[in-house]
Amino acid sequence: MPAQPPVLIAIDHDEHYASRVGRIKDGLQVFVTTPFVPASGDEMGREFIAVYIFDPKGKLVDARIDDLGPRSELDREQVRRLLEQRMSELGPIDYGRIVVQPFAIERFGTTFGLVPRAPEEKSDGWWVELQPGNYMALHEPWDSGEYDT
Repeated sequence: MPAQPPVLIAIDHDEHYASRVGRIKDGLQVFVTTPFVPASGDEMGREFIAVYIFDPKGKLVDARIDDLGPRSELDREQVRRLLEQRMSELGPIDYGRIVVQPFAIERFGTTFGLVPRAPEEKSDGWWVELQPGNYMALHEPWDSGEYDT
C-alpha cells in the first residue's frame, strides 16, 4: 500500500464524465464537470457546474463553480445555456488527456475537487474521488487515464 496519495493523476478525454477535459491557450488544462450533492432524507440535494483550470504542470489555478440549486427545481434549458456559456468563456479547447494534481476546495459549504481518500485497510490503495457526488473515482496506476464510476 502506498503511504501517500498521488502527486499527479491522468484523466483521458472520453464521451462520458470526462467529455470536457483538455487544454486551452497558454497550455492551461481544463476540466468542466457537473458535480452534485445527492438528495437524502430531508435534504433536497444540489446541482453545480464546475470549471477547473490547471497550469501546465497540473496545479489548480482557478475554480469557477455555479450553484444551480436543487435538482427538482432545475430548468434544464437554463442549465444547458449556462454550461455552453462557461465552455465558450474558455475559448477553443483541444480535447484530450490532462495530468493534474488532486485538490480540495470549499464552496457553498461543500467540498469540491479531485479529493484523495486514504486506504481503509492495509490491502487497500488510495483513491481520488471527484466530489461532490463521487461520480468519478481514480486509482492506480495514476497515469492510466481511466476512472471508475
